[in-house]
Amino acid sequence: MSASDESLSLTATDLRLATFRLARRLRRHRAVDGMSDAQLSVIGHLRLRGTQSISRLAECERVASPTMTSTVNGMVEQGWVVRVADTDDLRRVNIELTEAGHRIAEETVRRRDAALAQDLAELDFTEEELATLRAASALMRRVTDR
Repeated sequence: MSASDESLSLTATDLRLATFRLARRLRRHRAVDGMSDAQLSVIGHLRLRGTQSISRLAECERVASPTMTSTVNGMVEQGWVVRVADTDDLRRVNIELTEAGHRIAEETVRRRDAALAQDLAELDFTEEELATLRAASALMRRVTDR
């Protein structure tokens, strides 16, 4: 049986508020303080999906290609990404993470996981409550992965 419209609406509101607040809290923890959210998002995208074209990155980040070009230019200057020729179409250029970019991604994930684990520890959740949070995380991934 499907959920009621009212239940869906209430759940959407609660989930949006909690997700937004958690994301904002975690954004403070990053490997490089001067890195923008947009740059960190590109690093995360490249880490998960591998080498991408500027147009594909722009599409995934929902920005215009010139905006993504500007973001990538700053990242190239910092040594976090490099431009590489596309093997199928030499006219096209792709963006690839450097070792420094990989280290930033790994360190940012480590810092965010540690900060969240500390928050959870301070709230003294039971094992059952932690299992509930893990189950909720799986359901949230179903929403975001579609």
